[in-house]
Amino acid sequence: MKIYFINPPFKAEYGKFSRESRSPAITKSGALYYPLWLIYAAAYCQKGGHEVHFLDAPAKPLNEDEAMSVITSSADDYTLFVLDTSTPSIKSDVAFADKIRAVYPHAYIVLVGTHPSACAEETLGYSSSVDAVAIGEYDETIRELADAIGRKSDITQVRGLCLRRGDGFLHTGVMPMVKDLDGIPFASAFIKEFLNERDYFFAAATYPSIQIFTGRGCPFHCNFCVYPQTMHGHVFRARSAENVVQEFEYIAANFPDVHEVVIEDDTFTVNKKRVLEICRLLVERGMQHRLRWLCNARVNLDFETMCAMKKAGCRLIIPGIESGNQQILDNIKKGTRVGQFYEYVANAKKAGLLVHACYMVGNKGETKETMAETLKLALKLNTDTAQFFPLIPYPGTEAYDWARQNGFIESDYSKYCLPDGTHNTVLSLPGLSAGEMVAFCNMARRKYYLRPQYIFHRLCVGLSHPSDLKRSIKAFGKLKHYLFAK
Repeated sequence: MKIYFINPPFKAEYGKFSRESRSPAITKSGALYYPLWLIYAAAYCQKGGHEVHFLDAPAKPLNEDEAMSVITSSADDYTLFVLDTSTPSIKSDVAFADKIRAVYPHAYIVLVGTHPSACAEETLGYSSSVDAVAIGEYDETIRELADAIGRKSDITQVRGLCLRRGDGFLHTGVMPMVKDLDGIPFASAFIKEFLNERDYFFAAATYPSIQIFTGRGCPFHCNFCVYPQTMHGHVFRARSAENVVQEFEYIAANFPDVHEVVIEDDTFTVNKKRVLEICRLLVERGMQHRLRWLCNARVNLDFETMCAMKKAGCRLIIPGIESGNQQILDNIKKGTRVGQFYEYVANAKKAGLLVHACYMVGNKGETKETMAETLKLALKLNTDTAQFFPLIPYPGTEAYDWARQNGFIESDYSKYCLPDGTHNTVLSLPGLSAGEMVAFCNMARRKYYLRPQYIFHRLCVGLSHPSDLKRSIKAFGKLKHYLFAK
Protein backbone atom coordinates (compact mmCIF):
# COMPACT_ATOMS: atom_id res chain seq x y z
CA MET A 1 0.00 0.00 0.00
CA LYS A 2 1.29 3.46 -0.89
CA ILE A 3 1.13 5.85 2.09
CA TYR A 4 1.89 9.56 1.80
CA PHE A 5 2.68 11.22 5.13
CA ILE A 6 2.30 15.00 4.91
CA ASN A 7 3.07 17.85 7.24
CA PRO A 8 0.91 20.37 5.36
CA PRO A 9 1.90 23.92 4.38
CA PHE A 10 0.69 26.78 6.57
CA LYS A 11 1.53 30.48 6.26
CA ALA A 12 4.65 29.66 4.27
CA GLU A 13 4.97 33.30 3.19
CA TYR A 14 5.88 34.22 6.79
CA GLY A 15 8.29 31.42 7.68
CA LYS A 16 8.46 27.86 8.97
CA PHE A 17 5.40 26.78 10.93
CA SER A 18 6.47 24.44 13.74
CA ARG A 19 3.41 22.20 13.90
CA GLU A 20 4.79 19.70 16.44
CA SER A 21 5.98 22.26 18.95
CA ARG A 22 3.97 22.04 22.15
CA SER A 23 2.57 25.43 21.13
CA PRO A 24 2.47 25.31 17.31
CA ALA A 25 3.45 28.55 15.56
CA ILE A 26 6.07 30.30 13.49
CA THR A 27 8.31 30.90 16.48
CA LYS A 28 10.09 34.12 17.40
CA SER A 29 13.32 32.19 17.87
CA GLY A 30 13.05 30.58 14.42
CA ALA A 31 12.65 27.10 15.93
CA LEU A 32 11.32 24.34 13.72
CA TYR A 33 10.70 20.97 15.37
CA TYR A 34 10.98 17.73 13.41
CA PRO A 35 7.51 16.23 12.86
CA LEU A 36 8.49 13.33 15.11
CA TRP A 37 5.09 11.68 15.54
CA LEU A 38 4.66 11.61 11.77
CA ILE A 39 8.22 10.35 11.31
CA TYR A 40 7.82 7.44 13.73
CA ALA A 41 4.50 6.38 12.21
CA ALA A 42 5.95 6.53 8.70
CA ALA A 43 9.02 4.52 9.72
CA TYR A 44 6.78 1.94 11.42
CA CYS A 45 4.65 1.58 8.30
CA GLN A 46 7.73 1.32 6.10
CA LYS A 47 8.97 -1.46 8.35
CA GLY A 48 5.59 -3.12 7.89
CA GLY A 49 6.18 -3.40 4.14
CA HIS A 50 4.29 -0.36 2.88
CA GLU A 51 5.60 2.08 0.27
CA VAL A 52 6.12 5.33 2.16
CA HIS A 53 6.40 8.88 0.84
CA PHE A 54 6.97 11.86 3.10
CA LEU A 55 6.62 15.63 2.74
CA ASP A 56 7.40 18.19 5.41
CA ALA A 57 6.17 21.34 3.67
CA PRO A 58 7.02 23.81 6.48
CA ALA A 59 10.65 22.69 6.47
CA LYS A 60 11.41 24.38 3.15
CA PRO A 61 8.88 26.14 3.48
CA LEU A 62 6.51 25.25 0.62
CA ASN A 63 3.21 26.96 -0.10
CA GLU A 64 0.11 24.95 -1.06
CA ASP A 65 0.76 24.98 -4.80
CA GLU A 66 4.39 23.96 -4.35
CA ALA A 67 3.41 21.20 -1.94
CA MET A 68 0.77 19.86 -4.31
CA SER A 69 3.32 19.82 -7.11
CA VAL A 70 5.60 17.60 -5.02
CA ILE A 71 2.73 15.33 -3.97
CA THR A 72 1.40 14.80 -7.51
CA SER A 73 4.83 13.71 -8.69
CA SER A 74 4.55 10.44 -6.75
CA ALA A 75 1.00 9.92 -5.42
CA ASP A 76 -1.87 8.22 -7.22
CA ASP A 77 -5.62 7.87 -6.85
CA TYR A 78 -5.34 4.91 -4.46
CA THR A 79 -2.86 6.41 -2.02
CA LEU A 80 -3.51 6.57 1.72
CA PHE A 81 -2.82 10.18 2.74
CA VAL A 82 -1.93 10.91 6.38
CA LEU A 83 -2.02 14.63 7.24
CA ASP A 84 -0.55 16.04 10.43
CA THR A 85 -2.56 18.82 12.08
CA SER A 86 -2.51 21.39 14.88
CA THR A 87 -5.11 23.56 16.58
CA PRO A 88 -4.21 26.90 14.92
CA SER A 89 -3.88 25.33 11.47
CA ILE A 90 -6.77 22.86 11.62
CA LYS A 91 -9.09 24.68 9.18
CA SER A 92 -6.18 25.15 6.75
CA ASP A 93 -5.21 21.48 7.12
CA VAL A 94 -8.74 20.39 6.26
CA ALA A 95 -8.76 22.76 3.28
CA PHE A 96 -5.52 21.13 2.10
CA ALA A 97 -7.25 17.75 2.37
CA ASP A 98 -9.91 19.22 0.04
CA LYS A 99 -7.19 20.03 -2.48
CA ILE A 100 -5.87 16.48 -2.33
CA ARG A 101 -9.38 15.08 -2.71
CA ALA A 102 -9.98 17.21 -5.82
CA VAL A 103 -6.98 15.58 -7.50
CA TYR A 104 -7.41 12.07 -6.04
CA PRO A 105 -11.14 11.34 -5.63
CA HIS A 106 -10.58 7.69 -4.70
CA ALA A 107 -7.78 8.25 -2.17
CA TYR A 108 -8.25 7.65 1.56
CA ILE A 109 -7.46 10.70 3.72
CA VAL A 110 -6.91 10.57 7.47
CA LEU A 111 -5.95 13.38 9.85
CA VAL A 112 -3.67 12.80 12.85
CA GLY A 113 -2.39 14.85 15.78
CA THR A 114 -3.46 16.36 19.08
CA HIS A 115 -6.37 18.40 17.71
CA PRO A 116 -8.34 15.67 15.93
CA SER A 117 -7.56 13.35 18.85
CA ALA A 118 -9.35 15.79 21.14
CA CYS A 119 -12.05 16.92 18.68
CA ALA A 120 -12.56 13.93 16.41
CA GLU A 121 -16.21 14.40 15.43
CA GLU A 122 -15.91 18.17 15.18
CA THR A 123 -12.92 17.79 12.85
CA LEU A 124 -14.68 15.27 10.62
CA GLY A 125 -17.60 17.66 10.40
CA TYR A 126 -15.50 20.28 8.65
CA SER A 127 -15.31 18.48 5.32
CA SER A 128 -16.41 15.27 3.62
CA SER A 129 -12.95 15.13 2.03
CA VAL A 130 -11.61 13.68 5.28
CA ASP A 131 -12.43 9.98 5.62
CA ALA A 132 -11.22 9.48 9.18
CA VAL A 133 -9.21 10.86 12.04
CA ALA A 134 -6.82 8.85 14.18
CA ILE A 135 -7.15 9.26 17.93
CA GLY A 136 -3.99 9.30 20.07
CA GLU A 137 -0.79 7.54 19.09
CA TYR A 138 -1.27 6.43 15.54
CA ASP A 139 1.73 4.28 14.52
CA GLU A 140 -0.20 1.01 14.76
CA THR A 141 -3.51 2.57 13.67
CA ILE A 142 -2.11 3.80 10.36
CA ARG A 143 -0.32 0.52 9.69
CA GLU A 144 -3.50 -1.47 10.38
CA LEU A 145 -5.50 0.94 8.22
CA ALA A 146 -3.05 0.54 5.33
CA ASP A 147 -3.21 -3.24 5.73
CA ALA A 148 -7.01 -3.15 5.68
CA ILE A 149 -7.22 -0.89 2.63
CA GLY A 150 -4.65 -3.01 0.81
CA ARG A 151 -6.62 -6.21 1.56
CA LYS A 152 -9.96 -4.44 0.94
CA SER A 153 -11.12 -5.62 4.34
CA ASP A 154 -13.46 -3.95 6.85
CA ILE A 155 -11.97 -0.63 7.95
CA THR A 156 -14.30 -0.49 10.95
CA GLN A 157 -12.19 -3.25 12.48
CA VAL A 158 -9.17 -0.96 12.59
CA ARG A 159 -8.83 0.41 16.12
CA GLY A 160 -8.11 4.01 16.96
CA LEU A 161 -10.24 5.69 14.30
CA CYS A 162 -13.26 7.96 14.17
CA LEU A 163 -15.17 7.53 10.91
CA ARG A 164 -18.13 9.27 9.33
CA ARG A 165 -21.17 6.99 9.10
CA GLY A 166 -24.30 8.42 7.52
CA ASP A 167 -25.39 11.41 9.57
CA GLY A 168 -23.28 10.33 12.53
CA PHE A 169 -19.86 9.07 13.52
CA LEU A 170 -18.35 5.72 14.41
CA HIS A 171 -15.52 5.23 16.89
CA THR A 172 -13.74 1.97 16.15
CA GLY A 173 -12.41 1.35 19.64
CA VAL A 174 -9.21 2.20 21.46
CA MET A 175 -5.89 1.26 19.93
CA PRO A 176 -3.58 0.01 22.70
CA MET A 177 -0.48 2.13 23.00
CA VAL A 178 2.77 0.71 21.68
CA LYS A 179 4.65 -1.03 24.48
CA ASP A 180 7.67 -2.32 22.55
CA LEU A 181 9.21 1.00 21.54
CA ASP A 182 12.39 -0.80 20.48
CA GLY A 183 10.29 -2.22 17.66
CA ILE A 184 9.85 1.21 16.07
CA PRO A 185 12.74 2.18 13.74
CA PHE A 186 15.09 5.04 14.61
CA ALA A 187 13.75 8.48 13.75
CA SER A 188 17.27 9.45 12.72
CA ALA A 189 17.44 6.71 10.08
CA PHE A 190 14.17 7.95 8.59
CA ILE A 191 15.44 11.55 8.72
CA LYS A 192 18.56 10.43 6.86
CA GLU A 193 16.46 8.96 4.05
CA PHE A 194 13.70 11.56 3.70
CA LEU A 195 14.66 14.88 5.30
CA ASN A 196 17.50 17.39 5.64
CA GLU A 197 18.69 18.05 9.19
CA ARG A 198 19.71 21.59 8.23
CA ASP A 199 16.07 22.56 7.67
CA TYR A 200 15.38 22.30 11.42
CA PHE A 201 16.43 24.52 14.29
CA PHE A 202 16.01 24.40 18.06
CA ALA A 203 17.24 27.54 19.79
CA ALA A 204 18.63 25.71 22.84
CA ALA A 205 20.59 23.19 20.76
CA THR A 206 23.76 23.33 18.71
CA TYR A 207 22.84 23.67 15.03
CA PRO A 208 22.11 21.37 13.30
CA SER A 209 20.69 18.83 15.73
CA ILE A 210 18.61 15.65 15.59
CA GLN A 211 15.48 15.22 17.71
CA ILE A 212 14.36 11.82 19.00
CA PHE A 213 11.99 10.25 21.51
CA THR A 214 13.47 7.70 23.92
CA GLY A 215 10.18 7.19 25.74
CA ARG A 216 6.48 8.00 25.60
CA GLY A 217 3.96 8.82 28.27
CA CYS A 218 4.34 11.14 31.26
CA PRO A 219 3.34 9.99 34.77
CA PHE A 220 2.69 13.57 35.88
CA HIS A 221 -0.57 15.44 35.43
CA CYS A 222 0.18 19.09 34.63
CA ASN A 223 -3.21 20.42 33.54
CA PHE A 224 -1.91 22.35 30.51
CA CYS A 225 0.36 19.76 28.85
CA VAL A 226 -1.25 18.62 25.62
CA TYR A 227 0.69 15.53 24.55
CA PRO A 228 0.11 13.33 27.63
CA GLN A 229 -3.57 14.26 27.68
CA THR A 230 -4.29 13.70 23.98
CA MET A 231 -1.60 11.45 22.51
CA HIS A 232 0.59 9.24 24.68
CA GLY A 233 -1.07 9.09 28.10
CA HIS A 234 0.33 9.02 31.60
CA VAL A 235 1.92 5.56 31.62
CA PHE A 236 5.64 5.89 30.94
CA ARG A 237 6.95 3.50 28.27
CA ALA A 238 10.60 3.52 27.33
CA ARG A 239 13.06 2.29 24.78
CA SER A 240 15.80 0.15 26.26
CA ALA A 241 19.06 1.84 27.18
CA GLU A 242 20.86 -0.28 24.56
CA ASN A 243 18.42 0.80 21.83
CA VAL A 244 18.84 4.49 22.71
CA VAL A 245 22.63 4.29 22.67
CA GLN A 246 22.58 2.42 19.36
CA GLU A 247 20.72 5.39 17.87
CA PHE A 248 23.37 7.77 19.23
CA GLU A 249 25.95 5.61 17.47
CA TYR A 250 23.90 5.70 14.25
CA ILE A 251 23.66 9.50 14.39
CA ALA A 252 27.39 9.87 15.03
CA ALA A 253 28.18 7.62 12.07
CA ASN A 254 25.67 9.06 9.60
CA PHE A 255 25.42 12.79 10.36
CA PRO A 256 28.92 14.27 10.36
CA ASP A 257 27.55 17.81 10.72
CA VAL A 258 25.41 16.98 13.76
CA HIS A 259 27.00 17.40 17.18
CA GLU A 260 23.93 17.38 19.43
CA VAL A 261 20.86 15.23 20.06
CA VAL A 262 17.65 16.73 21.42
CA ILE A 263 15.76 14.17 23.52
CA GLU A 264 12.16 15.31 23.18
CA ASP A 265 10.59 13.07 25.84
CA ASP A 266 8.27 15.05 28.10
CA THR A 267 10.35 13.88 31.05
CA PHE A 268 13.43 11.91 30.03
CA THR A 269 14.62 11.62 33.64
CA VAL A 270 11.53 9.94 35.11
CA ASN A 271 13.34 6.59 35.60
CA LYS A 272 16.69 7.17 37.33
CA LYS A 273 17.95 3.60 36.86
CA ARG A 274 17.36 3.77 33.10
CA VAL A 275 18.99 7.21 32.78
CA LEU A 276 22.08 5.99 34.63
CA GLU A 277 22.25 2.92 32.38
CA ILE A 278 22.04 5.07 29.24
CA CYS A 279 24.78 7.31 30.61
CA ARG A 280 26.97 4.32 31.50
CA LEU A 281 26.67 2.91 27.98
CA LEU A 282 27.33 6.28 26.34
CA VAL A 283 30.56 6.65 28.33
CA GLU A 284 31.54 3.01 27.82
CA ARG A 285 31.34 3.51 24.04
CA GLY A 286 32.98 6.91 24.00
CA MET A 287 29.90 8.68 22.70
CA GLN A 288 30.32 11.60 25.12
CA HIS A 289 33.23 12.75 22.94
CA ARG A 290 31.22 12.57 19.72
CA LEU A 291 27.72 13.82 20.57
CA ARG A 292 26.35 16.21 23.14
CA TRP A 293 22.71 16.05 24.14
CA LEU A 294 19.97 17.88 25.98
CA CYS A 295 16.66 16.83 27.46
CA ASN A 296 13.58 17.86 29.40
CA ALA A 297 14.28 17.15 33.06
CA ARG A 298 11.85 17.58 35.94
CA VAL A 299 12.98 19.52 39.01
CA ASN A 300 13.18 16.39 41.19
CA LEU A 301 16.32 15.37 39.29
CA ASP A 302 19.05 14.62 41.83
CA PHE A 303 22.70 15.70 41.83
CA GLU A 304 24.09 12.18 41.32
CA THR A 305 22.12 11.73 38.12
CA MET A 306 23.05 15.21 36.91
CA CYS A 307 26.74 14.35 37.30
CA ALA A 308 26.30 11.08 35.41
CA MET A 309 24.45 12.90 32.63
CA LYS A 310 27.18 15.54 32.37
CA LYS A 311 29.85 12.85 32.16
CA ALA A 312 27.87 11.14 29.38
CA GLY A 313 27.73 14.28 27.22
CA CYS A 314 24.60 16.05 28.42
CA ARG A 315 25.05 19.80 27.99
CA LEU A 316 21.68 21.29 28.95
CA ILE A 317 18.51 20.39 30.83
CA ILE A 318 15.07 21.98 30.42
CA PRO A 319 12.75 22.17 33.45
CA GLY A 320 9.19 23.44 33.38
CA ILE A 321 9.36 25.78 36.35
CA GLU A 322 6.24 27.69 35.22
CA SER A 323 5.53 29.92 38.25
CA GLY A 324 7.10 31.45 41.32
CA ASN A 325 3.84 31.14 43.24
CA GLN A 326 3.14 27.89 45.08
CA GLN A 327 -0.65 28.17 44.89
CA ILE A 328 -0.52 28.44 41.12
CA LEU A 329 1.76 25.40 40.93
CA ASP A 330 -0.82 23.52 42.98
CA ASN A 331 -3.67 24.81 40.81
CA ILE A 332 -2.08 23.41 37.64
CA LYS A 333 -1.22 20.07 39.31
CA LYS A 334 2.48 20.63 38.72
CA GLY A 335 3.48 18.55 41.71
CA THR A 336 6.52 20.69 42.49
CA ARG A 337 7.52 23.17 45.18
CA VAL A 338 9.13 26.57 44.72
CA GLY A 339 11.88 25.54 47.13
CA GLN A 340 12.91 22.70 44.80
CA PHE A 341 13.83 25.12 42.05
CA TYR A 342 16.73 26.66 43.95
CA GLU A 343 18.31 23.31 44.80
CA TYR A 344 17.79 22.02 41.27
CA VAL A 345 19.47 25.00 39.61
CA ALA A 346 22.30 25.06 42.17
CA ASN A 347 22.96 21.36 41.62
CA ALA A 348 22.87 21.75 37.84
CA LYS A 349 25.42 24.55 37.95
CA LYS A 350 27.59 22.50 40.31
CA ALA A 351 27.37 19.52 37.93
CA GLY A 352 28.32 21.74 34.98
CA LEU A 353 24.95 21.54 33.23
CA LEU A 354 23.29 24.52 31.57
CA VAL A 355 19.62 25.15 32.36
CA HIS A 356 16.91 26.51 30.06
CA ALA A 357 14.01 27.42 32.35
CA CYS A 358 10.40 27.63 31.13
CA TYR A 359 8.01 30.13 32.73
CA MET A 360 4.32 30.58 32.03
CA VAL A 361 1.72 33.15 33.06
CA GLY A 362 -2.07 33.09 32.89
CA ASN A 363 -2.87 29.97 34.89
CA LYS A 364 -5.69 29.68 37.39
CA GLY A 365 -5.12 32.23 40.17
CA GLU A 366 -2.72 34.42 38.16
CA THR A 367 -2.55 38.13 39.03
CA LYS A 368 -0.12 40.94 38.33
CA GLU A 369 1.41 40.23 41.73
CA THR A 370 1.98 36.52 41.04
CA MET A 371 3.51 37.33 37.65
CA ALA A 372 5.94 39.62 39.44
CA GLU A 373 6.81 36.73 41.77
CA THR A 374 7.63 34.59 38.74
CA LEU A 375 9.97 37.19 37.25
CA LYS A 376 11.63 37.68 40.63
CA LEU A 377 12.22 33.93 40.84
CA ALA A 378 13.62 33.80 37.29
CA LEU A 379 16.12 36.56 38.01
CA LYS A 380 17.17 34.87 41.26
CA LEU A 381 17.64 31.47 39.64
CA ASN A 382 19.61 33.14 36.82
CA THR A 383 19.63 30.11 34.53
CA ASP A 384 21.60 30.10 31.31
CA THR A 385 18.48 30.85 29.26
CA ALA A 386 14.78 31.31 29.98
CA GLN A 387 11.49 31.65 28.17
CA PHE A 388 8.33 33.49 29.20
CA PHE A 389 4.97 32.69 27.58
CA PRO A 390 1.31 33.22 28.34
CA LEU A 391 -0.69 30.03 28.82
CA ILE A 392 -2.17 28.75 25.57
CA PRO A 393 -4.79 26.11 26.47
CA TYR A 394 -5.33 23.45 23.79
CA PRO A 395 -8.41 21.27 23.27
CA GLY A 396 -8.13 18.01 25.15
CA THR A 397 -6.44 19.52 28.21
CA GLU A 398 -7.87 20.27 31.63
CA ALA A 399 -6.63 23.84 31.23
CA TYR A 400 -8.74 24.22 28.08
CA ASP A 401 -11.84 22.87 29.80
CA TRP A 402 -11.31 25.29 32.71
CA ALA A 403 -10.85 28.24 30.36
CA ARG A 404 -13.87 27.34 28.19
CA GLN A 405 -16.18 26.73 31.15
CA ASN A 406 -15.31 30.14 32.57
CA GLY A 407 -15.45 32.03 29.28
CA PHE A 408 -11.78 32.97 29.42
CA ILE A 409 -10.72 31.73 26.00
CA GLU A 410 -11.22 32.58 22.34
CA SER A 411 -13.21 29.82 20.60
CA ASP A 412 -11.94 30.53 17.07
CA TYR A 413 -8.99 28.15 16.52
CA SER A 414 -7.56 30.34 13.75
CA LYS A 415 -6.88 33.02 16.35
CA TYR A 416 -4.39 30.79 18.18
CA CYS A 417 -1.85 32.37 15.84
CA LEU A 418 -1.58 35.95 14.64
CA PRO A 419 -1.89 36.63 10.90
CA ASP A 420 1.90 36.22 10.53
CA GLY A 421 1.78 32.78 12.16
CA THR A 422 3.36 33.75 15.48
CA HIS A 423 1.72 32.89 18.80
CA ASN A 424 -1.41 34.73 19.84
CA THR A 425 -2.79 34.96 23.35
CA VAL A 426 -6.33 33.62 23.26
CA LEU A 427 -6.80 33.73 27.04
CA SER A 428 -7.92 36.63 29.24
CA LEU A 429 -8.56 36.41 32.97
CA PRO A 430 -10.61 38.61 35.29
CA GLY A 431 -8.34 41.52 36.13
CA LEU A 432 -5.64 40.34 33.72
CA SER A 433 -6.12 40.82 29.99
CA ALA A 434 -4.37 38.99 27.16
CA GLY A 435 -2.56 42.21 26.27
CA GLU A 436 -1.25 42.60 29.81
CA MET A 437 0.10 39.05 29.84
CA VAL A 438 1.84 39.56 26.50
CA ALA A 439 3.29 42.88 27.68
CA PHE A 440 4.56 41.22 30.85
CA CYS A 441 6.28 38.40 28.93
CA ASN A 442 7.92 40.90 26.57
CA MET A 443 9.10 42.98 29.53
CA ALA A 444 10.35 39.89 31.39
CA ARG A 445 12.26 38.72 28.33
CA ARG A 446 13.95 42.11 27.94
CA LYS A 447 14.76 42.39 31.63
CA TYR A 448 16.21 38.90 31.66
CA TYR A 449 18.31 38.97 28.52
CA LEU A 450 19.46 42.59 28.43
CA ARG A 451 21.10 42.55 31.86
CA PRO A 452 24.81 43.51 31.53
CA GLN A 453 25.86 40.59 33.74
CA TYR A 454 23.84 38.17 31.60
CA ILE A 455 25.37 39.44 28.34
CA PHE A 456 28.84 39.11 29.88
CA HIS A 457 28.01 35.55 30.97
CA ARG A 458 26.90 34.57 27.47
CA LEU A 459 30.06 36.00 25.94
CA CYS A 460 32.20 34.03 28.39
CA VAL A 461 30.34 30.80 27.61
CA GLY A 462 30.64 31.52 23.88
CA LEU A 463 34.37 32.14 24.07
CA SER A 464 34.83 28.83 25.88
CA HIS A 465 32.54 26.97 23.49
CA PRO A 466 32.49 28.51 19.96
CA SER A 467 29.60 26.27 18.84
CA ASP A 468 27.51 27.66 21.68
CA LEU A 469 28.36 31.21 20.59
CA LYS A 470 27.20 30.35 17.06
CA ARG A 471 23.92 28.98 18.46
CA SER A 472 23.41 32.07 20.64
CA ILE A 473 24.04 34.46 17.75
CA LYS A 474 21.59 32.58 15.52
CA ALA A 475 18.89 32.64 18.21
CA PHE A 476 19.54 36.29 19.09
CA GLY A 477 19.26 37.24 15.43
CA LYS A 478 15.74 35.84 15.45
CA LEU A 479 14.77 37.30 18.83
CA LYS A 480 16.27 40.78 18.64
CA HIS A 481 13.22 42.34 16.98
CA TYR A 482 11.07 41.14 19.87
CA LEU A 483 13.60 42.01 22.58
CA PHE A 484 13.91 45.63 21.49
CA ALA A 485 10.29 46.16 20.45
CA LYS A 486 8.36 48.55 22.68
